[in-house]
Amino acid sequence: MSQSPSSRRTPAGAAVLREDVTAAIRTAVFEELAAVGYARMTIEGIARRAGVGKAAVYRRWRSKLPLVLDVVSEVAVQGMPVPATGSLLGDVRALLEVTARALGHPMASQIVPDLLAEAARNPEIAQALRAALRGVQQGITQAVVGSAVERGELPADIDPDLALDLLAGPLYWRLAVFRSPVPVADLDALAAATVAALTAARRA
Repeated sequence: MSQSPSSRRTPAGAAVLREDVTAAIRTAVFEELAAVGYARMTIEGIARRAGVGKAAVYRRWRSKLPLVLDVVSEVAVQGMPVPATGSLLGDVRALLEVTARALGHPMASQIVPDLLAEAARNPEIAQALRAALRGVQQGITQAVVGSAVERGELPADIDPDLALDLLAGPLYWRLAVFRSPVPVADLDALAAATVAALTAARRA
């Protein structure tokens, strides 16, 4: 006697991953990174903090490195929307403000320096982190620069790598390396200086 479609069981291994469990694991990753750092972080610790079994973590990520990179990349995308203020200065100022807020967050101020330190010691982490985060930053930079080119605010031959360095570098240096606050007045001055540098830039 054949079973109706509604009575058939889902084959083992084909179950849909629960979104609430995935969200709990992602949250636990950030909490563990901030608490113990990448080197001491374990899948067991993540699972314990998330209130799930280790198998739930391994069903989603094969090891610690891709798990951390995936979570960090997703948060970077969500936390860095592409600004659309209608002017290059406005876009740059908005981007700097969002970046400063993200890097200045207490949890990020613990995680970012730790990951950078691990990247300096581990070429695999350095390459993976660079690929994960630079892709996000490049996408935002290309959108900002592309809009500015269309408005005639920037030359069409601007060097995209130089643009990325100018937009992202100063705040990372200030907040992630020196870990000093950035007053609003400094953001205004940095935005103006960045726009001036972008306007003068040309593709090498």
